[in-house]
Amino acid sequence: MAEDDPTQPNPEKDPDDWVTGEEPATGPQLSYLATLAQQAGQDLPDKLTKAQASKLIDELQSRTGRGAA
Repeated sequence: MAEDDPTQPNPEKDPDDWVTGEEPATGPQLSYLATLAQQAGQDLPDKLTKAQASKLIDELQSRTGRGAA
């Protein structure tokens, strides 16, 4: 399991497991989401948590071809 691999100093954690995941999305998350949503032709929900925003960023990056490979 990658989370237990000591060779990975910053393993990716599931947003559902974030301690702060239920807090409101951050300004940078919302700004990036606005850009991605515009490119994808999608509207954004009014209120998002940090975890929801992270998942939506991943989804929209995949749909638009932006972001990490």
